[in-house]
Amino acid sequence: MGSRISARIGAISESATLAVDSKAKALKAAGRPVIGFGAGEPDFPTPGYIVEAAVAAAQDPKNHRYSPAGGLPELKQAIAEKTRRDSGYEIEASQVLVTNGGKHAVYNAFATLLDPGDEVLLPAPYWTTYPEAIRLAGGVPVEVLADESQNYCVTVEQLEAARTPRTKALLFCSPSNPTGAVDSPEAVEAIGRWALEHDLWVVTDEIYEHLTYGDARPTSIPVAVPEIADRTVVLNGVAKTYAMTGWRVGWMIAPLDVIKAATNLQSHQTSNVCNIAQRAALAAVSGDLSTVDEMKVAFDRRRRTMVRMLNEIPGVECPEPTGAFYAYPSVKGVLGKQINGRTATTSSELADIILDEVEVAVVPGEAFGAPGYLRLSYALGDDDLAEGLSRIAKLLG
Repeated sequence: MGSRISARIGAISESATLAVDSKAKALKAAGRPVIGFGAGEPDFPTPGYIVEAAVAAAQDPKNHRYSPAGGLPELKQAIAEKTRRDSGYEIEASQVLVTNGGKHAVYNAFATLLDPGDEVLLPAPYWTTYPEAIRLAGGVPVEVLADESQNYCVTVEQLEAARTPRTKALLFCSPSNPTGAVDSPEAVEAIGRWALEHDLWVVTDEIYEHLTYGDARPTSIPVAVPEIADRTVVLNGVAKTYAMTGWRVGWMIAPLDVIKAATNLQSHQTSNVCNIAQRAALAAVSGDLSTVDEMKVAFDRRRRTMVRMLNEIPGVECPEPTGAFYAYPSVKGVLGKQINGRTATTSSELADIILDEVEVAVVPGEAFGAPGYLRLSYALGDDDLAEGLSRIAKLLG
């Protein structure tokens, strides 16, 4: 008799970021003073006007019924208008599919585009969900590592070296999770033109588009290279910009044939996204960006504090992130050293030691295809951030 679990599902790795966050919360619930740098979610509440829209929606009987599987028409129109406003990408509402969060958009995109054996170039470090979604769709993730010496930004030369006759798509994410890197407009255009030259699809995740600092500005590939729009899928959502991680509303923007196919898939997977959450998302994307601007002030302050404190630790090297809310320090200089009688030979072992010894939760680089690093989110309170980093510094100093 075969395995009780299918090989396809059995091969999926648990989300390392969610696993670390879950462990930290369990320890907190047990009364331990754990500080968690694992979760990628703003520590701010969802803005009041968005919550009020959801309350009103819950009281309206029209939202108690099925709605179109691809999303509320008014939300799709608002997403089209928001996309034009924020990135300069001219699209129609018919090119939008509203999904159950950003992860659902990632899965739908690859399930719609890939056939078994198709290769997807995956710049590393990468978000943990990308390779799993590619594999679930029958594709093969091909990792292309960009390390701290290049500020974690992959080059056209690296991508070309990894391209084969089976390469069908490129996954692109800027601002990046997990590194916080933001590719320059020139680099984005060069990558887009390279993908166009080789007739590749580009799946670009823009969920951190509004979280940039200093002079960094995100560039949307189909805006930089309009000719590639017909082979581009844009992923986005309300989670990060509006502190709505738990509301589970994302979307994909793509050519009409791709959206039609992905909507058909979703009609069998989930039907419509929760109408209450969609109405909340409608209020979010139709409003201004004053709330995210306020959050960015705090994130920017925490970002600079985190980078400074990490770089003061012997053996730790942390490039300054210019987007998202993550720092991604190299800890290669710490590996092999004795820490309270223990020796970490991998970043995964180091993360375990940090949690055990000083009760601080971080995510090891193994989760992102880049051993030798840690990811720390600075989307937590200033006091906890300083305390957590001080504990790590004392342990490793």
